[in-house]
Amino acid sequence: MRVGVFGEAGGVVGVDGVARPLRSSGRQGRSGPTAGPRMMAALLVLPLLGALGLVLGPTGSAPAQAASACTGRLVKTVTFSTGSLRVYKSRAYACAVSVARKPGARRAMRVSLQPRGGHAVVDSGAFTSLAGPVTVHALNRCVRASGSVGGSSGSTGWILC
Repeated sequence: MRVGVFGEAGGVVGVDGVARPLRSSGRQGRSGPTAGPRMMAALLVLPLLGALGLVLGPTGSAPAQAASACTGRLVKTVTFSTGSLRVYKSRAYACAVSVARKPGARRAMRVSLQPRGGHAVVDSGAFTSLAGPVTVHALNRCVRASGSVGGSSGSTGWILC
């Protein structure tokens, strides 16, 4: 018994050994003659789109704060003589970092972020470019942040209220 083999008249021999003609509509599913040109077009266009993406790089625009360790949008920047304190906000979280104006040698840096009614989250130590990130849950909550680089510091009052 021959299974799934083409017959002499262009039909297909089924499991039961009976030769059946191909469908009369001309469409034979995904691998039939009508799908051939579409399949070839897809096979030619998809690699070209992939190569174009590799040549041009990512097409989505990266936010300006992408270099920061925090996600979300920048909502507050407090500058001081040796650096800055940056606070970011996403839907449910607030994040803060202290960034040195001139990265390089290790120096004392600190960042603190406190939600109203909660405990402050602190990152401190000897860092070269930034302290943090520190993140707190801040959905419908005010937060306050403070940061220092070397001997100078800056802080916010209650923000995001």
